[in-house]
Amino acid sequence: MNMLTIRGVHVFRGYLDGEQQRAILNAVREIARAAPPFTPVTARGRPMSVQMTAAGRFGWYSDRRGYRYVPHHPSGTDWPPIPPEIMAIWEDLADCPRAPECCLVNFYGEGARMGLHQDKDEASFDHPVVSVSLGDDGLFRIGNVERGGGTESIWLNSGDVVVLGGAARLVHHGVDRIRFGSSQLLSNGGRLNLTLRVVT
Repeated sequence: MNMLTIRGVHVFRGYLDGEQQRAILNAVREIARAAPPFTPVTARGRPMSVQMTAAGRFGWYSDRRGYRYVPHHPSGTDWPPIPPEIMAIWEDLADCPRAPECCLVNFYGEGARMGLHQDKDEASFDHPVVSVSLGDDGLFRIGNVERGGGTESIWLNSGDVVVLGGAARLVHHGVDRIRFGSSQLLSNGGRLNLTLRVVT
């Protein structure tokens, strides 16, 4: 494992080995069984290209009413607890006294992407966001706190972990594309991204 820092964002290359990746993938499958993935829509009513679910006290949700955290899955059931294998990543890398209250799970299929955005629906920006990549490579773009200006990109591989904290907590970031089929972890291809956040 080695760490790169790009615009204040810490990228832990190869943080999870193959066995750890498979264990977390199994944990994500349990999350998906309890809280089936759904396709959110933007405030403008357009479906996103990713599928989404969550674990923890809250899940992130989007519809025409806007972006927000909600205590229940769209079906009305509680979100499942965050698995210990995922909590361990936060405890090792976040350097934060608070435990995460949401583990957002995004699935990127072939052609999926995520435009530049800030994670700013939380009550405080004093706590980091920890992001875990599993499966196919994703081209991760890092911008600035203010909208506009230059950006830098890096390919994230399965097992990489990114921490956005401190002055970089509110940088704009996104995923331009994935290399579909570049990983053997997900048998049908695709990328999973887990993001851990303190919500309240």
